[in-house]
Amino acid sequence: MRRLSDAGMRVFAARGYHQSRVDDIVRSARTSHGTFYLYFANKEDLLRSLAVDCAGEMEQLADQIGPIDGTEAGLAALQEFLGVFVGTYRRYGVVIRAWMEDQVSDREVDRLGVQAFTRIATRLAERMETSGGAPAVTTATSVAALMALIERFSYAVASRDLGFDDDEMLTSLALVVHRGFFGASV
Repeated sequence: MRRLSDAGMRVFAARGYHQSRVDDIVRSARTSHGTFYLYFANKEDLLRSLAVDCAGEMEQLADQIGPIDGTEAGLAALQEFLGVFVGTYRRYGVVIRAWMEDQVSDREVDRLGVQAFTRIATRLAERMETSGGAPAVTTATSVAALMALIERFSYAVASRDLGFDDDEMLTSLALVVHRGFFGASV
């Protein structure tokens, strides 16, 4: 099942969800159609399984976001969160893009994405409100901007080699977010 899941992510990423076929996934996993259908009813079922895994990891990540304030400790907590988020995006980018770009009509898959991202956004809003930093307009609009920034940054980093060191990119993102959203001094 893990080989099929990994192959599904590779094939979906390379061909796009809609252009991918079960045959492509089976070939990539070096297994048979019978094995595929033992675990999944179709490619939508495979995507749903991947979405469940991804949502579970995202929700765990939300629960692990430590206090983020304008201090060095707050910066460290933020950088740790961002590192795990980017790593999760690298692993499940095809699922997250399906959520963000409304690529599937499966309501359960969409619900999982909304729920996972809402949980992260809610936790970040809580951290923002207790950080002492003033939101740009409202906490809700600031968190929406922050989530868009984090998601698009992760997309850029996961989808191509930008030629930058990962640690430098994460440090830069963490500093921008820390100063812009959590009241850290410049």
